[in-house]
Amino acid sequence: QEAPGGPESLIDHVLSADTERDQLLTEAETQEDPSRIAEIHMRLADIGGHTAPSRAATILAGLGFSEAAQQQPCGSLSGGWRMRVALAAALFSEPEVLLLDEPTNYLDLEGTIWLQNFLRTYRYTVIIISHDRDLLNTSVSSILHLDQKKLTLYQGNYDTFDRQRREQQALQLKMKKKQDDQRRHMQAFVDRFRYKASKARQAQSRLKALSKLEPVAAMAENQVAPFLFPAPQKILNPPLVRFEDAEVGYGDTTVLRDLNMRLDPDDRIGLLGANGNGKSTFAKLLSGRLSVSAGSMRHHKKMDVGYFAQHQLDELDPEESPYDHIRARMRDATEAQRRAKIGALGFGAHLADTKAGKLSGGEKARLLFAMASFAGPHILILDEPTNHLDVDSREALIHAINDYEGAVILISHDRHLIETCADRLWLVNNGTIKPFEGDLDDYTKLILSAARADRKAAAAQAKGAETIAADSPALEAAPIEAQTAVQNGPDLTPQERRRAAADARAKVQPFKKKIQQIESKMQKLNEILSLIDANLGDTGLYEKEPDKAQRLVLERGKAAKELQDAEADWIEATETLEKAEAAALAVQA
Repeated sequence: QEAPGGPESLIDHVLSADTERDQLLTEAETQEDPSRIAEIHMRLADIGGHTAPSRAATILAGLGFSEAAQQQPCGSLSGGWRMRVALAAALFSEPEVLLLDEPTNYLDLEGTIWLQNFLRTYRYTVIIISHDRDLLNTSVSSILHLDQKKLTLYQGNYDTFDRQRREQQALQLKMKKKQDDQRRHMQAFVDRFRYKASKARQAQSRLKALSKLEPVAAMAENQVAPFLFPAPQKILNPPLVRFEDAEVGYGDTTVLRDLNMRLDPDDRIGLLGANGNGKSTFAKLLSGRLSVSAGSMRHHKKMDVGYFAQHQLDELDPEESPYDHIRARMRDATEAQRRAKIGALGFGAHLADTKAGKLSGGEKARLLFAMASFAGPHILILDEPTNHLDVDSREALIHAINDYEGAVILISHDRHLIETCADRLWLVNNGTIKPFEGDLDDYTKLILSAARADRKAAAAQAKGAETIAADSPALEAAPIEAQTAVQNGPDLTPQERRRAAADARAKVQPFKKKIQQIESKMQKLNEILSLIDANLGDTGLYEKEPDKAQRLVLERGKAAKELQDAEADWIEATETLEKAEAAALAVQA
């Protein structure tokens, strides 16, 4: 995907992805025929042209762009943020086949969570190439696995695929062992009796059967060299670091303030918070690349910190090999000692002498992991360590982190990595860092709740306040009436108050009924989606009945959109019910 640049604003670039809308608006500016103008506006209404700005803004907001940022020129952004704009444009254009190649590489955890939720209800076909295990668990219904130039379709998400794949490997290994035993037994019979007249015919028959045996090959397993993070050279007493009213920033700009926390030798901490909130700034402060501008940061004098950041891949000298880097760290060692060390880090003889400029992204990351942890640091800081690693390499990294004996600070959009390696979560938000009391499920709910609020606000802006009021007058009027009863409560007699309370309770019932209706609709839509997915899971359908397959894809998109709308209605109705119930309780009091 080409990253957008130039003076065009982010919102305008995303809107331009809908080429039909652009063409219609351009034609409308110069068209003089009243009937054609009417046709244009009817077509714009059909394709959602009038709500396009709010939809584009919602997508950009979900990917981390504030309302003010959406008006900035694309050329003012860094490469990673511009790739987010390109992703927003692809999502906004709503193609019938959406192909995403590593879509989370430039996202933070918050953007990844939003994208997962967006793709879950996308109405058309989605094809994702990704090493993000959690994305593949939440956003797909089947896995197409490419192995040794062969494609195999597995039904279910990534975890289901992984389990089925392991079961197949175990079964095939068992079959291979059984066949190998059979071959040895038959060959032994042939070797023993082929020249014995009384057994010659049987031996010949066995030899013929042996030649017809189709060899069973064991399924190849991806062999990933393990990562190695050496233990700290010396154990230090806690805390390793203590912050007291600390501030840090760049020049006159304070990024983080009121830092009051400590880091102990056995801490495993995942940093949460959107990109730009200060996670990387905190990592640089811990690693000694920045200093506090106020307050204090106290740490052991002998403390060593290992620091990995994804931008370091571009800073490697392209002319130096992994061996050159190790030699610079082991000047007094022998050639054999250096070769042994580089081999232990996962670099074979060939890769050890390959120039960094010719290494893959994953191989460069492996080299940087080795350099960051070479001295056995007391704290290992990993800032987006998985971007260039495949699924198996990510699992190897998880094992290495969990085996490491020092403290770990993790910044990652990879939820699986954080869930399996972090014991505590710190939230970087509003210019400070606080412990997050909850797990990643709680954090996901928080992110999606904010996204729903943004979507609701955008919808309100698109429809206009009057339209919303006209669409649901009863849902808004009753709470207001109940609130009026509360306000006038002190002037009512006990009998009037009881009557008012009864009226307030009665007004709550329609909202409950409305919610029940929506929930029933959501249940039916989920059942429809499950049935369609089951039919689409039949691989023979696409060859035998392509028209039916296409119809099912369209029906799934329609049902997914209806489910998304129903969920939005449920949220709105629930909020209104809560207001009405609160008002009813106030009347009773």
